[in-house]
Amino acid sequence: MSEDEAAPTVLDLTSYQLHDLNSVELPPSLTELDLTTNRLSALDPRIAQLPNLKKLSLRQNLLTDAAVEPLSSSHVISDIEEIVLRDNQLKKIPDVEIFKKLLVFDVSFNEISSLNGLSKVSSTLRELYVSKNEITKMEEIEHFHELQILELGSNRLRVMELLENLKNLQELWLGRNRIRTVNLCGLKCIKKISLQSNRLTSMIGFQECVALEELYLSHNGIAKMEGLSTLVNLRVLDVSANKLTEINDIENLTKLEDLWLNDNNIASLVGLAEAVAGAKEKLTTIYLERNPCAQSPNYTSSLRQIFPNIEQIDSEVYA
Repeated sequence: MSEDEAAPTVLDLTSYQLHDLNSVELPPSLTELDLTTNRLSALDPRIAQLPNLKKLSLRQNLLTDAAVEPLSSSHVISDIEEIVLRDNQLKKIPDVEIFKKLLVFDVSFNEISSLNGLSKVSSTLRELYVSKNEITKMEEIEHFHELQILELGSNRLRVMELLENLKNLQELWLGRNRIRTVNLCGLKCIKKISLQSNRLTSMIGFQECVALEELYLSHNGIAKMEGLSTLVNLRVLDVSANKLTEINDIENLTKLEDLWLNDNNIASLVGLAEAVAGAKEKLTTIYLERNPCAQSPNYTSSLRQIFPNIEQIDSEVYA
């Protein structure tokens, strides 16, 4: 084996609790460097001299805005494809403009108050994670035509906007915000949407998302199931912990496998078979606990009769 073939390409130093990398060798052959869960408060300048580096994870360290600033002029590693700065001490979006091939950018679990700076991030981006920050407005995302995953959960967003150019978006995660109205700006290819723990009172707004496979709307204030009949590819629907009194608009969803309706105000199982007619054979999981109907006599046996292939009712799993 030649020397080049033997050269290490991956270095994983996860959870070593390192305060610096002085005792660590960083061979130029590295393509992946994982420094997750250490005590780093500065970037070792040798990282910026790794010409083959494609993935850099600095998750869960002590890095500030000033500490990551050298990245903005690290031309030797400008071909990097994945940068993870999750769970540090950042207060703004870092300048990563020189990384023209960036595919994954993660700055979740920081103290970032604005998306200002995203306009400099390469339009090649496929996955963007900015959850658990203090973001109040969706901005500077219009150029991400290749984006497939957008994670903005656990922020302070009130309005869904500027999504219309994200034609390739597959997953949109907006749980734990302050959003009152659904506005998907005409997205039709999206497959997963989470708007859990927001301030929604209506389900209207998903009708055009005909490719949708998973929809998570728990912990809102929704009183009526509507706007779902066109979502013929839906496999998972979670509308638990809302204000629903009956089950509507899903009778022709033939691919539905998981239906979460627990913690609502559904009074009776009468009409359930008709309400979920299209998915009777397909459904494997249903949650209805903590609804008045869950107190019905023969609750479990009735559900097992309606859904012959059911594998789980509430927390009870059937072999």
